[in-house]
Amino acid sequence: MARFVGRENVRKRLAPLEGEQGRTSYANGVVRIELPGEAIVVRPPFGLAHEHEYETVRLAPLLEALTADHIVAALLVRLGGYAVGVFDGERLLASKVGSRFVKSRHKKGGSSANRFRRRREQQARALIEEAAEVAVRVLEPWRGRVEFVALGGDRGAISEVLAASPQLGWLAKRAIPRFFTVPEPRQRELEHLPYDLYSAKFTTEPKHDRPAPDSRQGS
Repeated sequence: MARFVGRENVRKRLAPLEGEQGRTSYANGVVRIELPGEAIVVRPPFGLAHEHEYETVRLAPLLEALTADHIVAALLVRLGGYAVGVFDGERLLASKVGSRFVKSRHKKGGSSANRFRRRREQQARALIEEAAEVAVRVLEPWRGRVEFVALGGDRGAISEVLAASPQLGWLAKRAIPRFFTVPEPRQRELEHLPYDLYSAKFTTEPKHDRPAPDSRQGS
């Protein structure tokens, strides 16, 4: 079962296993730890350059990757609001949040529905343009230092914001694979983001020993 686990909880879970019986494989940004009763696979959020295989549980390269802090830009957008920020590790260095009213979808048909749709599209477009403008203003001064980008909110809204300004093209190139589906892009979501941002994908797999072949078969 796969889940995202905070980096400190990963350390507490795995550190006592250092040097224990097992096998550890580092490859393709993932570490796989083979234990007598289970296998654990961990993918750090910002990659894992180390590649090697060990005949025991060897965790130092993984824990070093998990404890490393990075300069990360964050852009969270949904129809109704946006949040933009820059983090150094878990510390928020710069941020700006905003909101604009966007009508919910109209369920009825007819000419009134068309007017409603046009109005909603205008509201959505105004939000996208404002979010793009703010993102450029907040993030451009950090462009040379930002190592990674965290995108979240609604995928469609994020795509529209990135397409709204050529100055935001670099964000997609530095985006980490995980998309953060926050319910509302507000200051509190931005401030709480580092826990999820530094969480690792943690998968456990039970290992079943194969039964010894029955020597009576074929006799």
